[in-house]
Amino acid sequence: MQELLEKLASLREYLDIPGKERRLKELDHELSNPDLWNDPERARRVNQEATSVRRIVTTYNGLKSDAEGLAEMFEIAEPEERELLEAELESARKRVDELYRETLFTMKNADAPAIVMVKPGAGGTEAQDWAEILFRMYTRWAERNGFKVEILDVQPGTQAGIAAAEFIIRGERAYGMMAPEHGVHRLVRVSPFDSNNRRHTSFASVDVVAEVPEEQIDIQIPDSDIRVDVYRSQGAGGQGVNTTDSAVRVTHLPTGLIVAIQVTRSQIKNREMAMQILKQRLYDIEVKKREEEEAKARGEQKKIEWGSQIRSYVLDKQYVKDHRTGVMRHDSANILDGDLEEFMWAGLEWMAGKRTAEESDDE
Repeated sequence: MQELLEKLASLREYLDIPGKERRLKELDHELSNPDLWNDPERARRVNQEATSVRRIVTTYNGLKSDAEGLAEMFEIAEPEERELLEAELESARKRVDELYRETLFTMKNADAPAIVMVKPGAGGTEAQDWAEILFRMYTRWAERNGFKVEILDVQPGTQAGIAAAEFIIRGERAYGMMAPEHGVHRLVRVSPFDSNNRRHTSFASVDVVAEVPEEQIDIQIPDSDIRVDVYRSQGAGGQGVNTTDSAVRVTHLPTGLIVAIQVTRSQIKNREMAMQILKQRLYDIEVKKREEEEAKARGEQKKIEWGSQIRSYVLDKQYVKDHRTGVMRHDSANILDGDLEEFMWAGLEWMAGKRTAEESDDE
């Protein structure tokens, strides 16, 4: 019982419950202002933040009240009554563990939508097929967990799979949950494209950035820094979508970043959206650069694993292993169908500095 109360005291400080209670009053005051609803986008963001903060505060206060009540009952209960109270104590422990997960969202803009790009590595058809499998895996995960997926662009592969896919996942903690997935994903399998049934290794990258409010982004992009190409939209589409040159590809020449959009039949709207996504990606680069410089000034050692291989999917031996956290599972079909929560929560612990993988040999 004492351990539970100590955990709650620690969480109160870690979650800054007093600060969140003050912030919730500010947000509720703003939500009560009729003028807020004249700006639907700002109203959505304020309401989303209020929902998130309210959930944490309400959950903590409810847990604290229940734990204190349990502690009082344990003090006066007879031995046989204490056995009955153990079930309630175990339930309270589980709820505290769930609240602990709130401490893992250490990144900025955890509540923001996640802009995700999946691209195959070298390897032609095999890698492009792998990129499409990952694309489906993340959209399935989003659907299973009540997130909305907005497809921005999907470029078909030369023979199978995809050459690239970009999409936005919207919902509570969308970026926070997807952030640990950023990196290189490795596939090992007997290739369905190899008539000799040989084992192939393929790679694909998953790039995840937060969609932050436009007013936070102070980035100007001169016309001389971009190249704009228009082309015919591909894929199913609606009437007219794939019969006109409405798709837009914007290339940022200084960095080589490419954003392609074919969401609407309007070339102008697709270009505006592509420029917004490009600004988001450039902003993310600037933020990461600033964070690294600040960490160096403080003498901290920043993790450099972001761009490296984070996970292996070894299908012929039926296992998936995360190299940062050590989590390994042997139900690859379920994982590729979107059952990713265990990897994501472990990845969040790793990002928060609360988990590391033991050294082990890997294929």
